[in-house]
Amino acid sequence: MSGVHDLFAELTGRLPEGVWSAPGRVNLIGEHTDYNDGFVLPFAIDRRTRVAAAPRTDGVLRVVSTFAAESVALPVADLARAHAAGHLRGWSAYPLGVAWALGEFGVDLAAASGVDLAVDSEVPVGAGLSSSAAIENAVAIALTDLWGSDLDWKTLARVGQRAENDAVGAPTGIMDQCASLLGRDDAAVFLDCRALAAEVVTLGFAEADLVVRVLDTGVRHEHATGGYRERRASCEAGAAALGVPALRDVDVSDLDRAREVLDEETFRRVRHVVTEDQRVLDTVRTLREHGPAAIGALLDASHTSMRDDFEISAPELDVAVEAARSAGALGARMTGGGFGGAAIAVAPSGAVPAISAAVEKAFAARGFAAPTQFTVVPSPGARRDE
Repeated sequence: MSGVHDLFAELTGRLPEGVWSAPGRVNLIGEHTDYNDGFVLPFAIDRRTRVAAAPRTDGVLRVVSTFAAESVALPVADLARAHAAGHLRGWSAYPLGVAWALGEFGVDLAAASGVDLAVDSEVPVGAGLSSSAAIENAVAIALTDLWGSDLDWKTLARVGQRAENDAVGAPTGIMDQCASLLGRDDAAVFLDCRALAAEVVTLGFAEADLVVRVLDTGVRHEHATGGYRERRASCEAGAAALGVPALRDVDVSDLDRAREVLDEETFRRVRHVVTEDQRVLDTVRTLREHGPAAIGALLDASHTSMRDDFEISAPELDVAVEAARSAGALGARMTGGGFGGAAIAVAPSGAVPAISAAVEKAFAARGFAAPTQFTVVPSPGARRDE
């Protein structure tokens, strides 16, 4: 952890009071279902964001990170005014937005001390591995510890989501924060996004000698604008036309009626979400009844649905998925919000060299820049490290 210690010392000239961390996540299955009140099955990964922090005596919240050369400082008492004026911008909107959101969920910011925060992350930005939730959760648990607040995981998840939605401006659901908070070794988090009910589901990858390879295309997305927002609006319009609170309330058996009510594009958006919810439920059941080697077809079907019905894939993602499958992956799909980022492949560990070579070759043949490939391990969630 010398990186975050060094960053903190550079900012303050002193040692931190503690170091807190939170992981990124891979979504095994369940894409764009979270903001539709549906089901998701993510897991925390062994790449983390670390926050070194210590109180200040002047009421100022000062943040620095490896993402930018300059630190940003703001009195804690001014957070609400700064948010209302739209002054929380750039990378610092994440940590400052979390501090503001803590006030929205009952933390008395008027009584809160100032804090120095240094943020260092090994979660790739823009790859669909939720680097943002890792920052939000690490900052949230650091601040609640230093401010003496006792918030449960559901509230912390809502804090991170509020920061991302209202301070950063990205209309994301709550899955990422929950996965990063609740991760366990060799397990996924089966989350009901309506009830915020979570269940830890054993994956069994280690015993089955399976690994999850991340195939990062290097194509970067921006969720705060564009396609993600349009897809969410389509889902809301579809739910309204079908007379339900959210697409969670539409069953696969309702799709024939939906086709008659909706225009073609909205129907395809709805069909993805409805069938993806069912695939999450089927994946949980399959893991329990048959083990992880049996989930490949569900991962493949998820990618096809995202490519054809939700239209959030990209040529690089499709090439990565097809190459991985052809080289021995049991199943593969894009993960994250889409329009770039990464795909994942679940594969026998012995197939990794062939998959890596096949993906590299396929990218070169299409003239794409070489992807970044690495293995992730289902890992523990947010915690204080020291």
